[in-house]
Amino acid sequence: MTVLIAGGGIGGLVTALTLHQIGLPCRVFESVRQLRPLGVGLNLQPNAVRELFDLGLTAADLDTVGIQAKEWALVGLNGNEIYAEPRGLAAGYNWPQYAVHRGALHMLLYRKVVERLGAEAVVLGHEAKGYSLAPDGGVELEVWDRNSNQTRRESGRLLIGADGIHSAIRAQMHPTQPPIHWGGIVMWRGVTRAKAIRTGSSFVGLGRARRRLVLYPISEPDAQGLSLINWIAEITYDDSHNWQKTGYYSETPIEDFAPLFDDMVYDWLDFPAMLRDSEVAYENPMIDRDPIAPWNDGPVLLLGDAAHPMFPTGSNGASQAIIDARKLGAALLKHGPDPSALAAVSDALCAPIGQLQLRNRGDGPFGLLAMVDARCEGVFDNIDDVIPPQERADFMQTYKEAAGFARDAVNQSPPLIGPA
Repeated sequence: MTVLIAGGGIGGLVTALTLHQIGLPCRVFESVRQLRPLGVGLNLQPNAVRELFDLGLTAADLDTVGIQAKEWALVGLNGNEIYAEPRGLAAGYNWPQYAVHRGALHMLLYRKVVERLGAEAVVLGHEAKGYSLAPDGGVELEVWDRNSNQTRRESGRLLIGADGIHSAIRAQMHPTQPPIHWGGIVMWRGVTRAKAIRTGSSFVGLGRARRRLVLYPISEPDAQGLSLINWIAEITYDDSHNWQKTGYYSETPIEDFAPLFDDMVYDWLDFPAMLRDSEVAYENPMIDRDPIAPWNDGPVLLLGDAAHPMFPTGSNGASQAIIDARKLGAALLKHGPDPSALAAVSDALCAPIGQLQLRNRGDGPFGLLAMVDARCEGVFDNIDDVIPPQERADFMQTYKEAAGFARDAVNQSPPLIGPA
């Protein structure tokens, strides 16, 4: 009855916690020899936070890795506001939205898995290489043991491929898939201790469609009133740019890109100074893959970035991986540990999440910046003269509905997995 999980990221670990919650044994196979708190900031939408709470995590747990978000805002190149709205509890959701340190969240989930399932449930240093369908209806996972440099097979009832954008499970399931898609954007990411702007817990996008910043705190203020601020600086290049010269999250000297943002100085923000106060920066291209169908092959299911890697423009990647895991748990309760449960997940999510991938490729909620660019080249005095308030509100509501975190729909929906 064991369910095999390829990949010990956020999606894989939430899947393990969910399977344990519904009484199915599982083992997670993760390629790295030691888990470390990698990455910088990410956002967890209220629908995903709800699922973490239903797994037994608490606000106190999440408060150790992040901060509850209060606002989402876009600001034009000249510092004038384009759009702002409350988020999480401040917006009337029954659950908060969180801005967290990605690595700290990952380690929190890992600790929960070890506490509940035991340390042997996560097998480190074992990279998924492929799978084969067993004659008895089960599945065998081929894993490479980095310590012994040997390959072996693990048998299970089902296999969940949560092994990321470079998934070996996906590559075998869809051998003719197109290569990784680059959207023209290179991102530099880092964190700096500074005073949080606006509400003190605001997600702020600033600039124009082809050159912009994203800023939000991922910690409460310290004794000096300084929070850990997650920052993202983005430039859109033409097709001639060699985006493959750097790896994903490769460390890069700040002085290599800081001059591109020297003019981002306002009375409420000095971004060049923020860069000077940062200890490290990471460069990575904004990449995704084309949507695929289906996500399942008999007793094998893709999940998270292995199924639907998407641009981070809508803060949906980690949240959707959590939702994937919880919908899988609900399907297993309904259908039993059977391929029909995996088919049900694929049938329900494949098309709408594929559309969400494409919507994020089109800049997601940041599409408002492109609208402002088209109508006034990014500079305005009163945004109402450029995009009427109702048009802005409708644009954002449409995105939230597509991404699955529209307030009323989240608040009124029954739990995916009930308390029993």
